[in-house]
Amino acid sequence: MGPGCSTQEASPQILRKLRAPESWNNRDVRSITQSRKLSGVRYDVRGPILQEAERLERDGHEILKLNIGNPAPFGFEAPPEIVEALQLALPNAQGYSDSRGILPAREAVSRFYAEEGVHGIRPDDVIIGNGVSEMISLVLQALVDDGDEILVPSPDYPLWTAQVTLSGGRAVHYPCDESNGWMPDLTAIEALITPSTKGIVLINPNNPTGAVYSAELVRGFAALAERHGLVLMSDEIYEKILYDGATHEHAALHVSDTLCLTFSGLSKAQRVAGYRAGWVAISGNRERASDFLEGLTLLANMRMCANVPAQHAIPVALAPESLGSGIAELCAPGGRLRDQRDVAHRLLTAIPGVTCELPGGAMYLFPRLDPEVFPIVDDQAFVIDLLRATRVLVTNGRGFNLATPDHLRFVTLPSVPVLTEAIGRIAEYLDTVRVR
Repeated sequence: MGPGCSTQEASPQILRKLRAPESWNNRDVRSITQSRKLSGVRYDVRGPILQEAERLERDGHEILKLNIGNPAPFGFEAPPEIVEALQLALPNAQGYSDSRGILPAREAVSRFYAEEGVHGIRPDDVIIGNGVSEMISLVLQALVDDGDEILVPSPDYPLWTAQVTLSGGRAVHYPCDESNGWMPDLTAIEALITPSTKGIVLINPNNPTGAVYSAELVRGFAALAERHGLVLMSDEIYEKILYDGATHEHAALHVSDTLCLTFSGLSKAQRVAGYRAGWVAISGNRERASDFLEGLTLLANMRMCANVPAQHAIPVALAPESLGSGIAELCAPGGRLRDQRDVAHRLLTAIPGVTCELPGGAMYLFPRLDPEVFPIVDDQAFVIDLLRATRVLVTNGRGFNLATPDHLRFVTLPSVPVLTEAIGRIAEYLDTVRVR
């Protein structure tokens, strides 16, 4: 058709070509659905409860967010030398790095573990990632086949269970005993091992309970992994946040015949969660794991590299002169983290029907609400009701793969006055729902 020609002037043949096929007009519009791989995957820390909090914020309500361990909103600033290191690196950090990370960062991680007594971790045994979360994802994608089982603590940091599931595996949860300070039972764990078991996850200090495992218990985990040829995955992101003389034991100290993967980073102790600077350090029997490590390298290559500017903060953060970036002082008597833990624990346990193990590390409390006093059936719905009534956002215990609906995870990062206000509101609400 030329310019100015209308469809009335077009031939029947042309019109037939322009019309949509009859089947198109009559068929149902197909929904765009999520991948079936997401079936069974959940991450309640940022799930429906947070979505309700965001709705309340849009309506003009101020929400106190105690659902996530993010130090920055509560006034915990990064050490100035770390911020300066990143700033100075910006002009020279505009391109991709080695997929494993810049060499100075990997050398710093290697030295750090050597100074901690863990020898044999070379710079080439370190992969820098965008936080520990990314490295958990890469490791499990490289390790887990459909039907493989990974032993994961209950309660756990839920990303572990979610990523095992997303990778096609099955998270088999081993219980931690609240009446024994949330300690796992190695005999019970060993009874869960089957021919399909491929690895075991150790979170020490634990999130969400704050339990710090003894050297004897960590050695027991390593011995169990060695006996059964399991990959030992040790999440140690809270290794420097310790109270009351607690000490941290590296799992890598005790593994030789199997593979140990140690996860850590700068998010918590150095208060730079937004920089996304973490790593996995590989130790133990690498020869036996050569095929897996080839796969892990492939996945690391596929994402090109981690955030390059933040990698430049790692050598500064891990330098001996940094003194742990002041974290020891924050956790000591009179230190802010220690005081906030103590006040929050005292106020929560003063509420009738609420008990809580005093954590030896990390930045959380995991209180229990007595089911005889608070007969909670759906803890997610309960936490949403609590949020609406108090404007305080916490996370439900089953969001951490706990079997029972009787726990909450409570972040202890706010100042003492803010914690006092938040727990006061919670106490008032609990008084309205308590069984009389």
